[in-house]
Amino acid sequence: MATNLKFGQWNHVFGDQILTEVVIDRLIHHSHLLFFNGNSRRLRDSILQSK
Repeated sequence: MATNLKFGQWNHVFGDQILTEVVIDRLIHHSHLLFFNGNSRRLRDSILQSK
């Protein structure tokens, strides 16, 4: 699963704080979290393609 939202922003997706916490807990229980910093390659490629 991949998302560009921080966990704190997920409650806007699910609309309920408790439901959001349960979903996140289930998803990350035995998971490896990878965080990437930097500029988006998709955005860069899109800008280059539009020129």
